Amino acid sequence: MIEWTADQRALREGIAPWLEKLNAGHIARDADASFSYENWRTLAATGILGLPFAERWGGLGQSLLTTMYVLEGLGEGCRDAGLSFSVCTHMVSTGVPLQRFGSQALKERYLPPICSGEQIGAHAISEPDSGSDALAMRTRAVRDGEHYVLNGSKTFVSNGPVADLFTVYARTGDGPGPLGVTAFLVERGTPGLRVGTPVAKLGLRTSPLGELFLDDCRVPASHVIGPPGGGFLVLDHVMRREILCSFIVNAGEMRHRVTRCVGYARTREQFGRPIGTNQAVSHRIVDMEIGVETARHWLYGTAQRLAAGANVTRDIAMAKLVTSEANVASALAAVQIFGGNGYMAEYGVEAELRNAVGSTLYSGTSEIQRNRIAALLGL
Repeated sequence: MIEWTADQRALREGIAPWLEKLNAGHIARDADASFSYENWRTLAATGILGLPFAERWGGLGQSLLTTMYVLEGLGEGCRDAGLSFSVCTHMVSTGVPLQRFGSQALKERYLPPICSGEQIGAHAISEPDSGSDALAMRTRAVRDGEHYVLNGSKTFVSNGPVADLFTVYARTGDGPGPLGVTAFLVERGTPGLRVGTPVAKLGLRTSPLGELFLDDCRVPASHVIGPPGGGFLVLDHVMRREILCSFIVNAGEMRHRVTRCVGYARTREQFGRPIGTNQAVSHRIVDMEIGVETARHWLYGTAQRLAAGANVTRDIAMAKLVTSEANVASALAAVQIFGGNGYMAEYGVEAELRNAVGSTLYSGTSEIQRNRIAALLGL
């Protein structure tokens, strides 16, 4: 496994002084499904939002691996999983595609407030009728002089209700397939853009999610990210990094879960002895440990291969599948180990299970990942 440098460890440990503040009241926020702007500003002050972006834009100029290492630390230390999820969404939805594909003018205007957290980012991909089938999107963008006119709707927009900037993917070609989609950077407040109210959900409740409606929404042609018709090239670049960054946070959460379960199993006594002396309990924790280490191996190994320029289509699918399913299994085991206490909201364990379920759905469902791997096997 990777040997981390002193500078990388210092970046990760730089979050530690803020964790007590970030974690205070997280159970109540989950119950209320409330996004904490105060905690967003606190995290922004650490510089974490600018990790992968060049220093000229106010970022920290770190590599993908270093960014992941710090985000893993956030997952391990921060109990507000929704906030961590919003951080990753913000980072990869707008900042990542802008830095790689955006014009110089777009970078100069938008990357500094993205790095500072002054403006919150989101991307709008899924639609009510297409879900994971992004090729079936119906939202249209038609060129009209120096603008594009967008019409359609998007759903499952994480950060949507609080976002200032949206990367919207819309069809600009007439035929089916990936070459007819274009990515647009759209500001909140653009005439014709309406942001829906937060939608209630099972987990990650402190990360607001909603719908986006576009009704003759006029977006300057200069706000196209990448080449017209090249939206799926942009999306592919984004989704690889979304999976690596979001799921390394899950690995950090899984590591914390193992540590907490070990401590509980050593101190919780039943029938005159710690429950950890029961093989049924200790083996559950061993399986949790194997799960988190397997996930880390896949995620960091895939990131190394991606950074080296390798084709990681198969690796990304496997890393996402392994991590998400290990996350659910780990969270379910933790509830069982904590017993009745694990079922109670005050311990926070049941919330971890609810949060984990989403990981098998967002960024491509487990079924989609298996289909992708099957296709690569020639099935």
